[in-house]
Amino acid sequence: MKVLLLKDPKDRGSGPDPYIQELDLYGFEAALIPVLSFEFVSLQTFFEKLSHPDHYEGLIFTSPRAVEAAKLCLGENSKNEAWRNSLKEKWNNKSAYVVGKATASLVEEIGLAPQGEKCGNAEKLAGYICARETPNSSPLLFPCGSLKREVLPTILKEKGISLESLTVYQTAQRPSLQESLKNYFSQQGIPASIIFFSPSGVRFCLQHIQKFSGDLINQIKFAAIGPATAEAMEAEGIRVSCTAENPTPQDLAAGIKKALHL
Repeated sequence: MKVLLLKDPKDRGSGPDPYIQELDLYGFEAALIPVLSFEFVSLQTFFEKLSHPDHYEGLIFTSPRAVEAAKLCLGENSKNEAWRNSLKEKWNNKSAYVVGKATASLVEEIGLAPQGEKCGNAEKLAGYICARETPNSSPLLFPCGSLKREVLPTILKEKGISLESLTVYQTAQRPSLQESLKNYFSQQGIPASIIFFSPSGVRFCLQHIQKFSGDLINQIKFAAIGPATAEAMEAEGIRVSCTAENPTPQDLAAGIKKALHL
């Protein structure tokens, strides 16, 4: 059975995509089409904030791209030296909250100890943070994308947890997306399942999927990596057949198998 994943591949040079690998183990013929393109912004401002850990209670990373922005900030020799010599240790005395294993792994690569990776989504992470932070303290620094949802900021604000957001990357549709989807449907036909990995993926892909699948769209079982993506799908009138219990390859593959009654 064919399964289409609408996501960016795992970082090049670091082996096969784990979602493709896991679905292969279940006997699925999985393909991947990258959806989003990213442009990093405000990196100098981000580094200036990272240079003053005493101004913050900690960090929040809800996407791998936000950690990549931190890596880029620290790419210059002088900045990397400052990070290694003093800043990293100071930030390690504070909390570094994350969503998901992929983000947690990247946070570890810059020398910090992630917390909350098992929360699975921003809403659960917000509750995790509220249980650990003191209201009316210094803010948490939240590097984020231009399309961030307001769930986490809203919950923290309601609980009196100060947050300082900084947009460090802009998200857009990948220029080749429409052509890639067209080629997939013309060459592979209608997949048994299509999996969305972000609300922005729903926004950018759905009209093309509707166009290229036509009346056969009702044959497709649509799946979501998490509740935020599922909400975006439902808002567009898509019936969600499966939402991964946690945003991991294992939980997604198990959910797809169940949705397809295998």
